[in-house]
Amino acid sequence: MKLFLIIAAVAVCFVPGSSLSNMQKLQPGTLCEQTEKIVFSCVIANSGKTVSLCSSKEFTKQKGYLQYRYGVPGKIELEFPSQRDQTQKAFKYSHYFRAQVDTTDISFVNGDTEYSVFDDYNGEQKPAQHEQGVKVTTPKHEWVLICRGRAKAHYEDLAEVFPEPE
Repeated sequence: MKLFLIIAAVAVCFVPGSSLSNMQKLQPGTLCEQTEKIVFSCVIANSGKTVSLCSSKEFTKQKGYLQYRYGVPGKIELEFPSQRDQTQKAFKYSHYFRAQVDTTDISFVNGDTEYSVFDDYNGEQKPAQHEQGVKVTTPKHEWVLICRGRAKAHYEDLAEVFPEPE
């Protein structure tokens, strides 16, 4: 019986297709590799899963990549796009700022599902409201997954990479 429990514990720690060395290459609290920039990353409340937007260190209109990842270290449930070529065409970016209001939205469509990573601050509400997370929309349902705590977020390069929405 004890042998079975030990084997089960090892099976939970190591997911097929992953290795300990792959998990060690991630930046703490993210699904971004050590060689990548964290654009956005947080743990989703009530699930323990992480949502991360990771980019190459050099990310411009012509070079580099951006990828969305969702899951836990060692077991990514969704990575979009699956290839790192021309990812600039796969995402839409919008940012709105005025006194007391700051909203950022990075979205993409995968099949019939739209994913929108958001970072919304409204200081006009009392108390001020700050929500970060991802909205997942299908033709029949919408889910809003809110970050537990504050997300790691670095959007400063995105305005130069993505054209303004029309």
